[in-house]
Amino acid sequence: MDLAVSPDERPCRGALRAGDDASLWLGSLCLMAPGANRLLARVGRGDPSIQMFKGNFVIEDRPTKVVELRAAHHRHGKILLSETPGGPALLEIGVREGDHADGILRLKTLREGDDRIWLSLENDAGESFWGGGEQMSYLRLNGRRFPMWTSEPGVGRDKADPFTKAMDEASRGGGDYWTTNYPQPTFLSSRGYALHADVDCYCVLNFEGSSPELEIWQNEARLELYLGSEPATLVSRLSTRFGRQPPLPDWAIGGAILGLKEGLRSFERLDAMRSAGVEVAAIWCEDWAGIRETSFGRRLNWDWHWSSSRYPDLPERIARLNGEGIRFLAYANPYLLAGASLFTEALAEGHLALRQESDQPYLVDFGEFEAGLVDFTSDAACLWFSERVLGRELLDIGISGWMADFGEYLPVDVRLADGSDPMLAHNRWPVLWAKVNADALRSRGRTGDAVFFMRAGFSGVQEHCPLLWAGDQCVDFSRHDGINTVITAALSAGLVGNAYSHGDCGGYTSVLGKVRTEELLMRWCELAAFAPVMRTHEGNRPDDNLQVDSSPRLLECFASWSRVHKALAPYVRCLSDEAAATGLPVQRALFLHYPDDAEAAAIQDQYLYGEDMIVAPIVEEGATGRSVYLPGEKPWLHVWSGNLLPPGRQQIDAPLGEPPIFYKPDSRFADLFASLPTARDHKP
Repeated sequence: MDLAVSPDERPCRGALRAGDDASLWLGSLCLMAPGANRLLARVGRGDPSIQMFKGNFVIEDRPTKVVELRAAHHRHGKILLSETPGGPALLEIGVREGDHADGILRLKTLREGDDRIWLSLENDAGESFWGGGEQMSYLRLNGRRFPMWTSEPGVGRDKADPFTKAMDEASRGGGDYWTTNYPQPTFLSSRGYALHADVDCYCVLNFEGSSPELEIWQNEARLELYLGSEPATLVSRLSTRFGRQPPLPDWAIGGAILGLKEGLRSFERLDAMRSAGVEVAAIWCEDWAGIRETSFGRRLNWDWHWSSSRYPDLPERIARLNGEGIRFLAYANPYLLAGASLFTEALAEGHLALRQESDQPYLVDFGEFEAGLVDFTSDAACLWFSERVLGRELLDIGISGWMADFGEYLPVDVRLADGSDPMLAHNRWPVLWAKVNADALRSRGRTGDAVFFMRAGFSGVQEHCPLLWAGDQCVDFSRHDGINTVITAALSAGLVGNAYSHGDCGGYTSVLGKVRTEELLMRWCELAAFAPVMRTHEGNRPDDNLQVDSSPRLLECFASWSRVHKALAPYVRCLSDEAAATGLPVQRALFLHYPDDAEAAAIQDQYLYGEDMIVAPIVEEGATGRSVYLPGEKPWLHVWSGNLLPPGRQQIDAPLGEPPIFYKPDSRFADLFASLPTARDHKP
């Protein structure tokens, strides 16, 4: 890798500076302080082993010739690190200015053959770290190691849990606390700075030891540093760096999006739910292109044409729904079913990624079927998919959005059109996929109106993807893969420039006998109402699981919370406009607005909805109450009782139908918040 200095960089005379003693400073913050035999960095050579199985990766490394660098000296604006004082320099740190960042570090190994860098940074006692992209298990990163590699998150995600162990034994698909569809090598510090590693390679944010460490699998790297007196300032600056999403359209925030996949019967269920008082924004039919039954469950036909047998006269039906104020959403992913019509067309035109040893298309195993991979390193392939597939097959028949699924499966032994190393292209792949989708909207003038939503991501996806969803949670209350991970996902992704997130209401993954309970589905409806987009999913085994219309009680529950979601639309519109202007997410970690509150630093099971509302969902099975932390110095109003509660820890009763929700009495939306009980209880 050769990192040329970009035109907007120059020798640093600003906030980032190197001291004469080879210390490194960002404003008044010391990032590196040589002395007392302190470990500053390591360099070495990697010997990686990478295995992929249906999007799950086993990555190991056996580094050799690793040298610990404990000595440093400053020369000509650069810091040179060596094993001992006076020894040969093995790592160079260039200190530069940039137009957007407050400083840029350029790391470069100086020993031939080295392709691993481990850089240690200073930290203070009590310092907190957050970030890492979309993390599902932990908001505060302290004490743990987070590899940055987009993949399937796994099912269970807890190596001590028998369920996760069973998934590992069955398919190597159990995952771990750090596995995620959307990693990003960016972190924020409570000391008032953020660091972004501008690399695509496999890397690790490591907070296990006494000092934070950045591990990078290449011989050069560019690190960006940002100062911010408040966490909200850092979030805003990072959103400027990566690109902000357009405001969500009114239709998307004004009621529920019904996930139904039963062909024509989906429209019958839509009518029944509307009659029962459900506020419907859209109907989302994954099966618009047909279905494929597998041992995992009901999957889809990955040939992206509408199925005339399953949905006769679909364009006309979509037009009628639009006339009634209801949008129609679909599903697509970047793969093409082997042997199907679009696969054959893409193969003939040279748009598929190839095997390394031949000119045959690379086929990815998705479990009981294989699919070709459209090569997004080719401009022609990107244009073909954007125009031919998403434009003509979806947008041109009136579809207003889709789940843009997958993006994490790029194998590391594929041959790409631009000749790039798939190890470096892998993390970048979701960004390329997002751009293809965004280009399709742009080509039809639908940006800001039609909405696609993604689970996969990496640095830069923010510029293209208007909405995240939190992936495939289990249909349960489990700590590392259940309902609560939707909250952590939204809060962590929001710190690095993603304003909008939501989840599958009811969860998705149902395996090994795990199915939804009535309690889970009702609690998930409560949570979904307080997200910018409220969307249901029938799951991978819809016939085995309860649905929002499976019983009168469930339907009444869902209808109630769809009305609450619609009632909140004016507030969400304000938050959406604020996100476009400032980059602040709609769902916010408490420490964003209460940075001096030590207790707020690690809270991940409740959130600020904007600045004026606190949402503390029930995410534990059987719970009828919970402890809620009310930050600040002024009291908060409890939505359902109208009681005024002082700040601090409060034990709140929360029977079904009354999740702990609070708001500021002096909010300009106070009257709207006070009306939520009426919206919930109103029956048409």
